[in-house]
Amino acid sequence: MAKKKTAKFKESIGLDIGSHSIKLVHLKRLHNGFKLLNYEIRSTVPEGQEYTQSDLSPDRFAPVLSNMLRTLKINPKKVKHIVSSIGGDNTSLKQIKTIYLPDDELESALFFEAKKHLPISGSDMMLDYQVLSVEEKTNNMNILLAATTRDLLNEHTSILTAGGITPGIIDIESLAVANAFLLNSFVESGVYVILNIGSLKTNMVIWGPTAKFFARDIAWGGYNFTKDIAKREKMSFSDAEAYKLEHGIVEEKKVDEEVSLMSLDISQKTTQEQIAMEVKRSLRYYVKEAGNSDFRKILLVGGSAKLKGLEAYMKEQLNIDTEVFDPFTDLEMPEKFKDKKDPQLALALGLAMRPE
Repeated sequence: MAKKKTAKFKESIGLDIGSHSIKLVHLKRLHNGFKLLNYEIRSTVPEGQEYTQSDLSPDRFAPVLSNMLRTLKINPKKVKHIVSSIGGDNTSLKQIKTIYLPDDELESALFFEAKKHLPISGSDMMLDYQVLSVEEKTNNMNILLAATTRDLLNEHTSILTAGGITPGIIDIESLAVANAFLLNSFVESGVYVILNIGSLKTNMVIWGPTAKFFARDIAWGGYNFTKDIAKREKMSFSDAEAYKLEHGIVEEKKVDEEVSLMSLDISQKTTQEQIAMEVKRSLRYYVKEAGNSDFRKILLVGGSAKLKGLEAYMKEQLNIDTEVFDPFTDLEMPEKFKDKKDPQLALALGLAMRPE
């Protein structure tokens, strides 16, 4: 996770290549902070088309990416600081504690330590780490381990290269989400839960200034909300998508329709129920492992963060203050962007603000 320090680059690009769309943010570094130069969100799936991850080819990203660069009139060769991210099943992130080791011994020791904590095959593991702190009394080191597979990293760099971008810094999604909050907020204490609700999954991050870092993926996202509506309202996927954008998760009450209790399928939970249930499980696990239950707020980001009714639902179910996070708080913005503060840009902003 990035610490607050002065960045050396003049301009930066944050690139969030999601399962359904690409989000690109172009920033200019100021003496104290950043200015938004431009951004774009573009789908890589035809509008209204029902999709599954297995049916989506990686080849769809490069043409969209190169077209975005042309539209925004960005020459990627002139922007030296380009940061992108990877996520999903073949990435892992975990905070561990180990005995103090000098730098020349730490990396090799952590590779063997990582095998105990991260569910990725050792022979295929690409490992990075950051020393978060050294405890004064015990001299133990708190370290954040990040790992991915060689294949996933190669696939990601191939997409960038095909789109006309020379790969630069590549972050883990969870770190970028945390940085979007850390670099845009003043936080004194407490623990914050960030839910990045994407198309096919929700990335959950728990972070606090002195709290243990935790991250996991929950296998429900915007696609599942749409499928719920299509089934409930007996409509096509494209119509359900439009319905979702207008009504969110709030069901319209049908006055003339009597609903029999016998007709309800109580065994099947809605997407919001599944997400809330998994968040509860994770919070219980976190309290047990970290010994900290000082949860101050749940922050919603991602493409489904602004769904009508979702913020209120999560607050009621989890009994924690919940709000849609504004990632543009400390950003200088031209007037044309003032009413377009989209929370699904949080990850791309976190990437673009990342120090070198």
